[in-house]
Amino acid sequence: MNASRGFDHWFEVFRGALPSPQMRWCTKNMKIKPIEEWIGDDPAVSYVAIRADESNRKGYISTKPNISTRLPFVEDGIDHAGVMKILNDAGIGLPAYYEWRTRSGCYFCFYQRKAEWIGLSERHPELFERAIAIEQKVLQDAGVNGDADFGDRAMRGRQYTWSGGETLVQLRNRREQILERHEVAIARANKTRANLPLIEALADAFNEDDDTEPCTVCAL
Repeated sequence: MNASRGFDHWFEVFRGALPSPQMRWCTKNMKIKPIEEWIGDDPAVSYVAIRADESNRKGYISTKPNISTRLPFVEDGIDHAGVMKILNDAGIGLPAYYEWRTRSGCYFCFYQRKAEWIGLSERHPELFERAIAIEQKVLQDAGVNGDADFGDRAMRGRQYTWSGGETLVQLRNRREQILERHEVAIARANKTRANLPLIEALADAFNEDDDTEPCTVCAL
């Protein structure tokens, strides 16, 4: 089944175009199609973990008649605090990566904020370098010769880069500036809402840096 193939395959199919909010071929071809093909025509229930306080989010709703969708958190009125209580009461808690990011999912997800990319570069430099290599291939195929040329030709946006407006190399070179802004945003969030859990302080801080909608499959 072609739908079960990995990123490199679909990257070639889409002729070296990075996935983006406008063209989310990764979600469609690497998440939705494989699970629907695996289910086939058997009756199934898809439980979507959208919380009761996330009325603005749209989760995965299959168009296949044999797959019905339930939103248990919405149905039971469970909000963010309720989800955290469930995790803590079960002794699970949050994964360690929520110390520096607010979303699960792919390490090079284009929905990451600037500070999350910096976090990836420091905690998993080998993955960050792979993301750079993919991005550089896109830039070369587009006829952009390096980071300077990218800026000079104003070829901005996520058609050519993972993070809007700059390459990952340029983003990493702004590490101090990005982290300083991020720390200020976290301090402001903690001051505004006392005793704010780290995950919520991070979310507030990241929202100041970037207001794009998260991937509905990966956001907490």
